[in-house]
Amino acid sequence: MKQRQIAVVTGANRGIGLEICRQLAAKGIRVVLTARDDKKGLTAVESLRNEGVDVEFHSMDVTDEESVQRAADYTMNRYGKLDILVNNAGIGVDHENTCQNIDIDRVKEILETNTFGPIRVCRTFIPVMLKSDGGRIVNMSSSMGALSNMNSGSSGYRISKAALNVVTGMLASELKDTNILVNSMAPGWVRTDMGGPDAVRSVEEGADTAVWLATNETLPTGRFFQDRKEIAW
Repeated sequence: MKQRQIAVVTGANRGIGLEICRQLAAKGIRVVLTARDDKKGLTAVESLRNEGVDVEFHSMDVTDEESVQRAADYTMNRYGKLDILVNNAGIGVDHENTCQNIDIDRVKEILETNTFGPIRVCRTFIPVMLKSDGGRIVNMSSSMGALSNMNSGSSGYRISKAALNVVTGMLASELKDTNILVNSMAPGWVRTDMGGPDAVRSVEEGADTAVWLATNETLPTGRFFQDRKEIAW
């Protein structure tokens, strides 16, 4: 009998992360919803359970090494493996930041969560993922980080997501002889607290490609996707 798959989703107390948890759980995957705020995380889990969606919560702040390690230890001790890791945690678009008036401290803050956070999470959880028959790492990037379509504004956010794409490529290369596939995805402009009410996509649409990358059996590694299609870096 095939073992139930285990997934960890970061920054999942709202928006796209919460929807990813909902969609993964609907596929019969055991989901560990993580968030840095315990109260918000537990509230999110309760809201899903009220819908009949069974997930569990564990605290994780992706900017805190000890917090990430505790979450990895919990996953290993409880399940003995990890099949799916979705690096969804991220902070907002800094619209006012251009390269000519850039606020370096704000950029550092964004990088700490959006780029260094996934690096920290990956290097801590990969040993647990190597216990799986087929691991998937999905990094939540953005078309705003695509070098092929670069514009001005939101400098910290763009830099952080472009750097995350580099991390995706590096990890995919490093893990090419393992059972772990690593890909980035862009959700598009989604109606979330970050995207705002005027965004053109629902959270269901924003989460779809991440769930597809997490569960599709035949995939490349080290690529960038949107709407289930490969896009240019």
